[in-house]
Amino acid sequence: MARRALPILKKLSDPTHPLPGLGPTRSVTYMPRPGDGAPRPVTLIPGDGIGPLVTNAVEQVMQAMHAPVYFERYEVHGDMKSVPAEVLDSVRKNKVCLKGGLRTPVGGGVSSLNVQLRKELDLYASLGLPTRHENVDIVVVRENTEGEYSGLEHEVVPGVVESLKVMSKFCSERIAKYAFEYAYLNNRKKVTAVHKANIMKLADGLFLESCREVASKYPSIKYDEIIVDNCCMQLVSKPEQFDVMVTPNLYGNLVANTAAGIAGGTGVMPGGNVGADHAVFEQGASAGNVGNEKIVQQKKANPVALLLSSAMMLRHLQFPSFADRLETAVKRVIAEGKVRTKDLGGDSTTQEVVDAVIANLD
Repeated sequence: MARRALPILKKLSDPTHPLPGLGPTRSVTYMPRPGDGAPRPVTLIPGDGIGPLVTNAVEQVMQAMHAPVYFERYEVHGDMKSVPAEVLDSVRKNKVCLKGGLRTPVGGGVSSLNVQLRKELDLYASLGLPTRHENVDIVVVRENTEGEYSGLEHEVVPGVVESLKVMSKFCSERIAKYAFEYAYLNNRKKVTAVHKANIMKLADGLFLESCREVASKYPSIKYDEIIVDNCCMQLVSKPEQFDVMVTPNLYGNLVANTAAGIAGGTGVMPGGNVGADHAVFEQGASAGNVGNEKIVQQKKANPVALLLSSAMMLRHLQFPSFADRLETAVKRVIAEGKVRTKDLGGDSTTQEVVDAVIANLD
């Protein structure tokens, strides 16, 4: 069994420590307005690599659940120059999207379509929700639109490249507000701001200033700060000290992937990118999210992360009972231990995991 999978599997097998949102009791239901139960359209982007495998897994489970959603499928690939206009129009119309990973070419002149999609739709908050292991339950709230991902680079003279990091008061403040509001509404006790203000005194200093201002308006929530390099060490050595973490763009990518490794790998970490009007749900950590060719050929990609992301999507669409059913089924499959993909210490195929989840639906 893969060594890193042991902590999460031990925790999943312990009914006294369920995954976030996977408690033994039902979630609080809401009073629906007439028509709230009508099926909702969702834009679907299968993506590259393992993307089609894991999005197909979600489609099968949604169909088996008779979930009140239907998908509008669009083919988008990471080597395209831009996200097609009809795809953006679909997401703007539906307001919700589910996507597999898009391969980002390294070097060259092609920009990341993952980043482009977030910017076009102003998906300023990225939530990564690592599953519990031991007494660790971390939420990473990552600013999604600026920082080192602004894409402003140029060659000053041959052999010298300048890359601009853009930080604004507006974006820093709104991600801080989102983190504290999330903590407040989900009964979280602490928010930690991750920064490098000891070196980037103006840029990260502005981010910290914004976090401190917002923190003063939430006296019931403890606030602290940590330098990003120390943060990575502390995540590995003592992760239980963290609760909600709010980060600028680049640090959030590093922190979320580190947290995913602690929790059992990117294959079990759900996530979503949320703005005022739109939301895109996908795997919660980027490392290897298009998989390697061997996994694709063997059809052994782990669909758990995207299944849990789709449960987040169902809650976003205000279908909490369907989200509960899906999460509970996934928890049972992992806890039972008979069907696990390679990253969790088994040798099951994607389809075998899907069949097991469907068999465990209430």
